[in-house]
Amino acid sequence: MLKFETINELTLKVTCTGRDVLFAKAGGFIAGESQGGKNYKFEKVLLGPQQSLGQALLGSLARRVTGENIPLMKVNLNGDSVTYYANYGQHVVIYHLEAGETISVESENILAFSQDCDYSVRFIGVGVLSQKGLATSTLTGRGQNAYVAVLSDGNPIVLSNVMSRTSISVDPDAVVCWIGHGHCDPQVTADVSWKTFIGQTSGESYQFEWSSNSAVTVIIQPSERKSGIRVSMD
Repeated sequence: MLKFETINELTLKVTCTGRDVLFAKAGGFIAGESQGGKNYKFEKVLLGPQQSLGQALLGSLARRVTGENIPLMKVNLNGDSVTYYANYGQHVVIYHLEAGETISVESENILAFSQDCDYSVRFIGVGVLSQKGLATSTLTGRGQNAYVAVLSDGNPIVLSNVMSRTSISVDPDAVVCWIGHGHCDPQVTADVSWKTFIGQTSGESYQFEWSSNSAVTVIIQPSERKSGIRVSMD
């Protein structure tokens, strides 16, 4: 059994009781301790964390086509141990998924997840003027030990309309992930006009939007990725 905790907001601490398996960003391990010698091993994940070979092959192809490719390693934990993971001083956010609950996360923001999470890649929009707008990696809880640790470039903020039922609008380049049950993908809206082509825009031409009817929690980082396409004329 695994337990996820954060240390000083920048490090993931994974406590293993007995035997278990963890998937983590390749190279994310920074330290570990165990009784009677090292009892955990690292293994490169060539295709993906899916259960079957067929699913792994399809998942690998989908990740390469969509750009959601993530270098993962499998950590085989063969006894009681504590291991630590981090990524260049980024903030770590932990989420414990309920059964059937899904987190949609940018692949570059995944630090680690337990084997009680089902991993896949899903298309969410077409024609978005961003390198991070067409697809997302998803992790769905299927057990009581479904943990996910995500990375944020800076201390994140959390917006939720689960209780308030408000509408939420965010910049896709600042989104870390969103969490909900069923399909709670955002609507992609674009504000493109003639001003876009002469460089007279606010810089916020497209957004992800969730209506009040879509119960969702969104985690946002205070840093924007560089979009893949900039439309303007000098």
